[in-house]
Amino acid sequence: MSSTNTVNGGISFWYADDGLPTAREPLTGDTTADVCVVGGGYTGLWTAYYLKKAAPFLRVTVLEQRFCGYGASGRNGGWLYNGIAGRDRYARLHGHDAAVRLQQAMNATVDEVIRVAAEEKIDADVHHGGVLEVAYTPAQLARLRAFHEAELSYGENDRTLHGARETADRIRVAGAVGSSWTPHGARLHPVKLVKGLAAAVEALGVTIHESTPVTEIKPKHAITPYGTVRAPYVLRCTEGFTASLKGQRRTWLPMNSSMIATAPLPADVWETIGWAGRETLGDMAHAYMYAQRTADDRIALGGRGVPYHFGSRTDNDGRTQPATVDALREILVRFFPQLTGVRIDHAWSGVLGVPRDWCATVTLDRATGLGWAGGYVGSGVATANLAARTLRDLVQHDSGQAGQTDLTDLPWVNHRVRKWEPEPLRWLGVHGMYATFRAADRREESSHSPASSRLAQLADRVAGRH
Repeated sequence: MSSTNTVNGGISFWYADDGLPTAREPLTGDTTADVCVVGGGYTGLWTAYYLKKAAPFLRVTVLEQRFCGYGASGRNGGWLYNGIAGRDRYARLHGHDAAVRLQQAMNATVDEVIRVAAEEKIDADVHHGGVLEVAYTPAQLARLRAFHEAELSYGENDRTLHGARETADRIRVAGAVGSSWTPHGARLHPVKLVKGLAAAVEALGVTIHESTPVTEIKPKHAITPYGTVRAPYVLRCTEGFTASLKGQRRTWLPMNSSMIATAPLPADVWETIGWAGRETLGDMAHAYMYAQRTADDRIALGGRGVPYHFGSRTDNDGRTQPATVDALREILVRFFPQLTGVRIDHAWSGVLGVPRDWCATVTLDRATGLGWAGGYVGSGVATANLAARTLRDLVQHDSGQAGQTDLTDLPWVNHRVRKWEPEPLRWLGVHGMYATFRAADRREESSHSPASSRLAQLADRVAGRH
């Protein structure tokens, strides 16, 4: 079926579903604050929330270039789960026990987000069904088993491994030969969460200025076209949009991820698919997919389309190339052949932040008062919450309000990494990497070998992912 009736862009399906927010006022001139948060997505809003909860006397100002949730926080797949980018590298750098503590903190973060959403009466269509990751080739099954064992080694003893029959009992993915399930995950509606969080933050007395792009961050200064906010602490929470800030073009690479949402599927179709547990769904392909069954019984599915725009440019309205929409539809039908011809109601894209070593970080420079968090590499829905609580603890410790905490001692705190290469090396490297991953997936599907393609191993090494 043609995708001519598909709404393309318009930020995301989640906004089409829940409506655009009412605009907040931009900054009206120079001002001061105790903490200035740059970026009104999950990281910035959670940071403001926890700072204000811990110290109600703090004057906290959030600056957002468009509106809260305009970036990845309003465009993601709605996966609230316990994955964190860089855990294996942190294990090598700081020891296995340190990485286990990081993983345990992420496990607890899933419950923390659900707890706060309930406490603040944020109805974000949360369904705590866990995460199911499936394999449908011999090579994927070998990786799945290795992945499962690795997760157990990091203390995730409540994770379960399933064969083909048990996998089909949960969800009938065509040709699935195994799966791994963890309870540490939930499906949610990203925009309902970010809207509710922004409202909760304002109710606590935080000032939010929208339509206020920050062009440069300097110690104790956040500079905008409308004035400068001066604060002892300026916290950069800009994730995939970091490259637009002066001096930050090569800090984190803005990686594109694209999604489609089907029309609502009728009950008889769901009977053929299963998925009654509404787990978030992923696979073990090198160019992996991610999906959820939405509250209104659509399938929202994503993957990497055109992964990167030259010069670290970001696509603003989320418009997605037709070839990417077709590729995502092919994945949908590969998983569920009965959906051939199903209507695709919406397609969109967004950017996520990728550091050169693919490790999420949270940092406060005590000499300058500049802090930042991000580089989530697509795992930001939960990680942003852990980052925000960690930024809160770092600020409170630095300002003498509190001592060090378990969070400030986690191995991702104050991790530094080199910048990305200049163009055209960035563009060539990223596009080459994903072309190689896709070629590796095709080779594995046709070869029936349990060994992972050497192409993928080469791409991983070149990318610095391992």
